[in-house]
Amino acid sequence: MKTSARLYQAILGFSLLFMLNANLSALEIADVKLDDQISVDGIDKALVLNGAGIRYKFFFKIYVGALYLPEKQKSANKILKSDKANRIVMHFLYDEVEKKKLVNAWLEGFEDNVESSVFSALKDRLEKFNGMFSDLHSGDVVLLDYLPQKGTRVIIKGENKGVIEGDDFNRALLSVWLGEEPVTEELKDAMLGVEED
Repeated sequence: MKTSARLYQAILGFSLLFMLNANLSALEIADVKLDDQISVDGIDKALVLNGAGIRYKFFFKIYVGALYLPEKQKSANKILKSDKANRIVMHFLYDEVEKKKLVNAWLEGFEDNVESSVFSALKDRLEKFNGMFSDLHSGDVVLLDYLPQKGTRVIIKGENKGVIEGDDFNRALLSVWLGEEPVTEELKDAMLGVEED
């Protein structure tokens, strides 16, 4: 009887320890839980959370942005030159972000971070990408998955909107957050897992 009681206590203790470790392996930002490691359909290897932070506009929290990679990497240049799989997560916090504002933000982000000749080559695909969006609200999630040799899969509010072809498009898209003129330096550092000074 004592042996079974001790065994039960040991199992219970192990279970609690496992649950505690599982909780520690997830990051929480603004009540948004981000798993430390994820499996993505169409990507063989699990992706790890590279970093995450909040996109602020003035004093308003717009969304939590997170970057997942096959392995952690603090160099924006190395990430932008890589052809490996990745995922960008945008978990919206603001009450409503109109499609028009999203389209303008994508346009500005691309124009600020890619050469004009590259932008010209991407313009039609950027229009297709913008056409996938609608107004977004608090709680809505956008997943941008780069699938090597296929393109960037766009999932909005759980609906697969399609794939934008080209690794050049993925590099330009990542540069919105990781380029020379990112959406904000704070979010860039957070997604790179870089400690602020």
